[in-house]
Amino acid sequence: MTNITRSFHTFKPNDTNHEDDSVVSNDFSTTLGALILGLVFLLGVPGNLFIVWSILARIRQRSVTTLLILNLACADGFLMALTFFFIIYLATQTWVFGNVMCKGVFYLCNTNMYASIFLITLMSIHRMLAVVFPRRVSQRITRKIVRRVILGMWVLVMLISLPSLVFRDVRIDSDDRNKTRLVCAPNHTLPRHVRFQYAFETVCGFFLPYVIIITCYVMILRRLRKTKFRRKVRSENLILAIVVTFGLFWLPYHVINMMQVAAEWYPEGSKTRETLDHIAKSSRAVTSALAFISSCANPILYTFAGKSYMKQNGLAFMAKLFESTSSEQSGNKSRVMGKDEHYR
Repeated sequence: MTNITRSFHTFKPNDTNHEDDSVVSNDFSTTLGALILGLVFLLGVPGNLFIVWSILARIRQRSVTTLLILNLACADGFLMALTFFFIIYLATQTWVFGNVMCKGVFYLCNTNMYASIFLITLMSIHRMLAVVFPRRVSQRITRKIVRRVILGMWVLVMLISLPSLVFRDVRIDSDDRNKTRLVCAPNHTLPRHVRFQYAFETVCGFFLPYVIIITCYVMILRRLRKTKFRRKVRSENLILAIVVTFGLFWLPYHVINMMQVAAEWYPEGSKTRETLDHIAKSSRAVTSALAFISSCANPILYTFAGKSYMKQNGLAFMAKLFESTSSEQSGNKSRVMGKDEHYR
């Protein structure tokens, strides 16, 4: 309770830098967000656990794509498990888990957000290298190198998620009916802190990765046109579906981030600032819940992609899907290399 009391003294109602931007600041948004997260939890936790089990128990020779999908499922599954805390938070409209958990849960959420988009980016880069530089990829990119890259990525995401650990605390807030509640909310004391955290999060966790992903796919398309190899393979479609799904569900969240950044550039009390603040506060719970959907959507995508294997392979259909994508990529590399030799 000492930390909570300290937070209360730090964020006084008359403080000009006080932010009422917790995810429980709007009743409708809170209720809708809790319903979405409940559905996400029921679908996402068992779905991602099934993917992890399929890869670890059923696949011995794991390709680069399979290793990346395994790590993505671990990140998504862990993120889905954290929704339990947010469901209770939104349903009760008060944070009951203490200040340490307030910081820790949001830090882990940010870590897994970065991990998800970085792993998707690595999938796109690997796909580009396999098509554009097939000979070099087959000779130099080994599973050992990939494991080191993935380990380095996890260290990186743990470091760049630190702002969410620093800029968050439990505080005591009161609503329009003078009802007090505990909220786990940002503790920015200066406008530049708001601009830094949300801009950094959107640039590193969305904008830059998507620039890399789009660049990769432009290079893939140019290469395939040049070699006249136009047949799409299952792995290409699957990775593209993962990329598009992540972008659709995370875009609203980052739009809200940018609204909060933009609001801080306007003077205190201006109508534009109040409008942007109102939109951000009233939409934060829903956009955050929508972002969580992307982590439970991947098992659904894999299920649709592997439905042709269900009758023959039963519960092993997911493993069969990943094995087939690996063999398709190997065959694709060989065909592109053959075309390369022909054009030389």
